Amino acid sequence: MRRFATAFSVAALGVGLLAGCGSEPAEKPGGETAASPGGVFPVTVEHAFGSTQITKAPERVVSVGYTDDQAILALGVKPVGMVDQYPNPPGKTPDINTQWPWVKDRWGDARPEVIMNNGDSGPNYEKIAALRPDLIIAVYSEIDKAAYDRLSKIAPTVGRTKGEAEPFSAPWQDNALHIAKALGKADEGAKLVQGIQDKLDAARKAHPEFADQTAVALSWYKDSVAPFATTDVRGRIVTGIGFKGATEIDKVAGGKFYTVLSPERIDLVDVDRIFVIADQADQDALKKFALFTNLSAVKDGKVTYLLDSEGPAIGAALSQSTLLSLPYAIDELVKSVG
Repeated sequence: MRRFATAFSVAALGVGLLAGCGSEPAEKPGGETAASPGGVFPVTVEHAFGSTQITKAPERVVSVGYTDDQAILALGVKPVGMVDQYPNPPGKTPDINTQWPWVKDRWGDARPEVIMNNGDSGPNYEKIAALRPDLIIAVYSEIDKAAYDRLSKIAPTVGRTKGEAEPFSAPWQDNALHIAKALGKADEGAKLVQGIQDKLDAARKAHPEFADQTAVALSWYKDSVAPFATTDVRGRIVTGIGFKGATEIDKVAGGKFYTVLSPERIDLVDVDRIFVIADQADQDALKKFALFTNLSAVKDGKVTYLLDSEGPAIGAALSQSTLLSLPYAIDELVKSVG
């Protein structure tokens, strides 16, 4: 299942990388380093696979996580490599993944190298090594211990958060703070997270009616309705703006970030509000699916269709749920309901 796209592919989830630059900070008495554009070091980061010490500001950071590049960009580090989360049209430049409204200005003229396409079975270790990283970040990633050990032989590696039971289940806040700490910018990360939390709080305050409604985000996958769990980033933002989550879906998903519903369980998405994340072709297919069109929420006009990678790409912003995409996603999501 392709982690971020309108029509999920049947290929295995992929991972990506990125790299960034930072100046080496000045040494302070006692071995600590002074605050600088490169962050505060040394720092030790506890994660799912152990702990990693970063002694100085990394100059070449590689990310093996779907959205880690955006968190790093938000913290002032420009990647030199990244995963293609959304397939780039053949022959089209620059890469669509560097042109989202929320990242385009951050990339500027930089053209990061693609070290993995979404759907590949794993990262290209040779490309990662060739980028000569001094830090690898694999936070929003599904890597296992074997992959972590292999990456660690290339450079110090920070895995996903220690408390994350299943890949992609950690709150977006935890991921952002985790990456910020690895970059020596914990305080800056905390301020950015708080700014987004304030925006979510404002949305709930402005729309108290959301609290009385249950909502679900879903997509169209293999000719079936595929809702996202409340622990997925999409589900977390839906509840973050004030809706109640469709927790029965979590039970069916069994720890995964999504599930594909059988015709007998289509009732699980017959809630007060449905958010469909899909590009036009899949939206059209879903609208022809009788089991979906017969749902009460659909008949009552309580469905919001969000284009994924096309047009304003609100679906992509919501699916990525990063420090850069969330301000845009929250504004557009709330507007779409009104």
